[in-house]
Amino acid sequence: MFTIEQIKEAHSKVKTGADFPNYIQDLIILGVKGYDTNVKDGTVAYYGVNNYSVATTDKYDEIKVTSAVNKERFLECLLQHQDGQTDYMTFCNQAGQCGIAKWRVDIVEMTCTYYDKSGNEIVIEKISE
Repeated sequence: MFTIEQIKEAHSKVKTGADFPNYIQDLIILGVKGYDTNVKDGTVAYYGVNNYSVATTDKYDEIKVTSAVNKERFLECLLQHQDGQTDYMTFCNQAGQCGIAKWRVDIVEMTCTYYDKSGNEIVIEKISE
């Protein structure tokens, strides 16, 4: 089973959203099936087979997540991040400003789903390998 330390090592290679596909490949090798990231505090829960999971503690100062979702602006921010124009913290702050409360990466389905505070799906994207 994977550990938070192994995941942190894989994540240390990620500088921008452009590095995300390689990060996913590293997680696959570790046996991670998916994870949930909370925008508010940066906590992440990773899960694997047989209900195995590990979670991080708060990673950064609290980000305010607005209740009003701005999907169009979020998509712009997401594209900029994936193009390597923003770092992780900038993207997290932008996500919160656009009403994104968390995202779920499903490595089995190769999707990333972004949710608002009420748990509604706002954007579902395919992850390119």
